[in-house]
Amino acid sequence: MSNLAKVPFLTGVRRLFYLVTVNETSFKDVEEVPLYINEATPFFFVCIFLEMAVMWYKKDRKARFNDGATSIGAGQYSRLPMFLLKSIMYTGYIWVYDRYHIYELPWDSAWTWWICFLGVDLGYYWFHRLAHEVNFMWAAHQVHHSSEYYNFTTALRQSVLQVYTSWVFYLPLALFMPPSVFMVHQELNILYQFWIHTQYVKSLGPLEYILNTPSHHRVHHGRNPYCIDKNYAGTLIIWDRLFGTFQAEEEEVVYGLTHPLNTFDPNVIQFGYLKYMIERFREMDGWRNKLKVLFCGPGWGPGKPRTGDIKDIPVVKAPWPQYDVKLPAWVSVYTVVHFTLELLFYQEVAARKEGLSQLSVLLFVLHIGLCLTSFGKIFDNNPSAPQYEVLRCLLTLIGEVLLCHYGFYGAPGYRPSFVVALQGVFLFSFCLWSSVLYSKTMKARKVE
Repeated sequence: MSNLAKVPFLTGVRRLFYLVTVNETSFKDVEEVPLYINEATPFFFVCIFLEMAVMWYKKDRKARFNDGATSIGAGQYSRLPMFLLKSIMYTGYIWVYDRYHIYELPWDSAWTWWICFLGVDLGYYWFHRLAHEVNFMWAAHQVHHSSEYYNFTTALRQSVLQVYTSWVFYLPLALFMPPSVFMVHQELNILYQFWIHTQYVKSLGPLEYILNTPSHHRVHHGRNPYCIDKNYAGTLIIWDRLFGTFQAEEEEVVYGLTHPLNTFDPNVIQFGYLKYMIERFREMDGWRNKLKVLFCGPGWGPGKPRTGDIKDIPVVKAPWPQYDVKLPAWVSVYTVVHFTLELLFYQEVAARKEGLSQLSVLLFVLHIGLCLTSFGKIFDNNPSAPQYEVLRCLLTLIGEVLLCHYGFYGAPGYRPSFVVALQGVFLFSFCLWSSVLYSKTMKARKVE
């Protein structure tokens, strides 16, 4: 959360709405460009807490902790490769620009800034549209649509694979647009899309004709037949109006995938559809049909249109049942506490990763993956959840001891008071889940 102190509050808020000036967001070199998304993390959580307060005041049910934590966890999951590798989005763009650019627009020109603003937004529109119309791209993008709720946490539910298909749509800009200008707009374009994931902003009046708004994006996240394959905009809704994919919000939207996943397991959410697509590819007869499985829409089948038949979409009407698993009260409290600790741990690693060895970062990435998997098992009330949690608590406890030994918190061997408390929490948690696991084992033996 240290970035909050570095970015003035009003500046951070303005960035969420793309309300920035040309002068403050123009840079000569890519090294000078701020990491806008990283710096916005505290503002994301401020918005999430404010929205939760509104939900509590209104006593409505537009969120669940298990779903929200799964969305935030998916956001962490999507950025884990960046702990180990450079972003292909920027390295690929810079590589093409350095070798093949045919003209260099001035980095400090307002014309350059506005051309890039439009170019990035148009590139995003076509990436986003094809991510719905091309099956192997949908295998990544469907992660973002897998939540059956629509709130600020949904904006953070991102795919770990998506960046490996999205970056190519911006490469035409590399023929003339300086990388520093592109980086600014690519990040601000993504930032803008955070705040439109809410049900509490109904309409922006005349701005609805120009901008992508919460109303337009609610339609995009809907599984009602009238919502399918509509409103792909990033910042400007004009592209949907120009290319015939615009749809105004009509009846109340039912959110999520047309065929819900019914799980909080992050690995199923990230890779489940990819596995399904590969199985379809293997089962399909003939290479032409096999290739159509990859390059046609997710609803395609033999004898159907390229993007599928809209008649195959299940008809739903709000209110519609949403996947939820009731857990004992103590488990619910436990997951809130431990997910919060994991989130703080993630932020700490993200802040320190430049000073850590690759092996250390790899171990942290694996540990975060284990944490998110274990939470998903608990949220699903999966029978294997106690085993996962015993393993997670034990490894975390061992890891904290090693971190102290090797001076992660200061001098080697130094244990701050909060670390002592943290180790106590995980020791207690290990014993707690060990007893749960022992009790289940004994009951199973009695049954046998």
